[in-house]
Amino acid sequence: MLSRFRRTALLALMALSLPAGHALAQTDAPLRVMSFNVRTPVDTEPGRRWEDRRDAMVALLRDQHPAVFGTQELVEKQADYLVEHLPGYRWFGEGRRGGKGDEHMGVFYDSAQLTVVESGNFWLSDTPDVAGSITWGNLMPRMVTWALFQRQADGKRFYLLNTHLPYRDEDEPRRVLGARLIVDRLAALPKDIPVVVTGDFNSEPGSTTYQAFTRALGDARRLAGKVDGPRLTFHDFSGKPTVELDWILVRGFRVDRFSTLDDRPGGVLPSDHFPVQADLRFPATPGR
Repeated sequence: MLSRFRRTALLALMALSLPAGHALAQTDAPLRVMSFNVRTPVDTEPGRRWEDRRDAMVALLRDQHPAVFGTQELVEKQADYLVEHLPGYRWFGEGRRGGKGDEHMGVFYDSAQLTVVESGNFWLSDTPDVAGSITWGNLMPRMVTWALFQRQADGKRFYLLNTHLPYRDEDEPRRVLGARLIVDRLAALPKDIPVVVTGDFNSEPGSTTYQAFTRALGDARRLAGKVDGPRLTFHDFSGKPTVELDWILVRGFRVDRFSTLDDRPGGVLPSDHFPVQADLRFPATPGR
């Protein structure tokens, strides 16, 4: 009887200790970040239509459960569907021409994990604070949606910037100008707050655009302790990727793991790009 009482008491003490241990685990946990070109809902072919693939996208996101993910080619009806079917997630962003219309660089985050401290947008042009502005010969506005986030478990902060660069082969000089503008903006941010940049860059590693970015940022795939999935990301709904257009770039983070997610929930491809994902570690707190 006494032995049984002691076992019960020990179990009770262990149970009482779980919340504190759980909180400590949360503060030491990696930050999961995803970049996902969701493909604007313009396709009419079966399997490519938004209505045919949206539930596969939801299933993939539920399974991976990133703390935050930056999207490209997002329109408002897609955003509304995703937050309706992903409890706890919220999103923000402005259309590339300003307002709610057209494509967004929408950023989604798990509101149980993260709080938005501040957020905004700027355009990749000679007048970056003018919504919808186009210069440099771009066919359409290109922009960045950004936020300063705070993790609720430990108060740690980070910046996220999300973008989509122009797509034509002849647009490489314009992509370089966009990269330089983003890097210049990063230079004005506090050096002690880590930064992550997500996007469809429409250029591959080794390009002049990549070089412009990696003067100031590291490529999470190449920094990762573990890498999963194919290197290439754009597959045009074939499932066989041909180019590496989607990256995650970091400053101030360590990278535990990088994944290119070629999942087909229910046998359906969620988009014409594979999303990419990184598990990031905040720098150690001084004195700990």
